[in-house]
Amino acid sequence: MDDVEFAEGLETVLRDLRAQCAVRPRIRVDDKYGIMLHAPDGSGQGLTSPQGGTAAERLANLADQAQEWAVEALWSEGAPAVWPNCPAHPDTHPLTATVVADTAVWACPKTGATVARIGELAGRPSLPSTAPAGS
Repeated sequence: MDDVEFAEGLETVLRDLRAQCAVRPRIRVDDKYGIMLHAPDGSGQGLTSPQGGTAAERLANLADQAQEWAVEALWSEGAPAVWPNCPAHPDTHPLTATVVADTAVWACPKTGATVARIGELAGRPSLPSTAPAGS
């Protein structure tokens, strides 16, 4: 993944974080670690530029790295550590970054159903579900 592809991939993944993650990262460039996502508690995680594979596989890998940060950041804030939330199974498991038909997508790990292309998550930040059981 070259610098331009990495920057575009990062912006794509950040759109999903802004759309559905209740914790917003502070993004910093670190001379030693590269791009860092920082949580409100001060913890941080570096994002590495995926190498090899297709462009879709590299984007899914970058989304997976951001997901690791989001789950830890949510947990440290006392929120459900599930991001992005699976609409079919709220607060049960996060969606999985994967590739379907050469497109990087978020999919339900239980059913395999594609929910959205990476970068196109809709909705509000992941908050505890208030839907009645069985709905």
